[in-house]
Amino acid sequence: MSVTLPTIAILGAGSMGGAILSGLKSPDVTVSGGIRVTNRTAEKAAALQGGIVTSLATADDAEANLKAVSGARIVLIGVKPHMVPDLLVEIAPALEPDAIVVSVAAGVRIDTMEALVAGSVLRAMPNTPAIVGRGVTGIAAGTRSSAEDSALVRALFETVGVVLEVPESKIDAVSAISGSGPAYVFYLIEQLTATAIKLGFAPDEAALMVNTTFLGSAELLVSSGLPPAELRRQVTSPKGTTERAIAEFEKADFTATFDRGTAAALARAAELATGQ
Repeated sequence: MSVTLPTIAILGAGSMGGAILSGLKSPDVTVSGGIRVTNRTAEKAAALQGGIVTSLATADDAEANLKAVSGARIVLIGVKPHMVPDLLVEIAPALEPDAIVVSVAAGVRIDTMEALVAGSVLRAMPNTPAIVGRGVTGIAAGTRSSAEDSALVRALFETVGVVLEVPESKIDAVSAISGSGPAYVFYLIEQLTATAIKLGFAPDEAALMVNTTFLGSAELLVSSGLPPAELRRQVTSPKGTTERAIAEFEKADFTATFDRGTAAALARAAELATGQ
């Protein structure tokens, strides 16, 4: 499905900004007016230059961010959370009257950003599978954002996956579940791989088994339309080997472990909101 988006600026094209940039460069996406991106170093900027992308280095040009946002309808803020306020103060005079500022920084609240820029502000929380077009992004609109603004931001993030619109009160929870979620999955893969190696498999054999098992299981979950509990039941024969393993996992109380982990992530988001 093709999509046309207005001129976009990405300030801080790191891992997440770079993932979104990859989606915008898809043949199915047209960005009228092109894309402007900024990075700190000339080396990073040069790697992104070309085609519809104008890439600028802030180390070489003190006005790089101002040049990037001039004429841009969507301004994506991809810098570290503690850098967001200063960046917004810097670019505020150069923003177009109809510019939509979208931050992907964890913990930086909409009211904080709305106090620094005059127009529409939204928060977005994508995750790293956006790099392969399988991302999940939560978006929350600010008090000055119109339905059209939200629709444009949704269309932007749909170039790299699926989008869930939520109130800002839930955006930190989105971060704790889908934003951090890939790390939880990779941690489980890491641990199961280590166990396979302890059982005598070579690292490449262990990786093949575990990685393919996770990939195949995820694809089965999506294609079957069944809830994960039912798919687990189908694998777990009564009095069989899987049942024994699941019993040990239940003794470890995985539910409580995940509850504590996500609570810790939410607490950290609250700390970031206060600048800690």
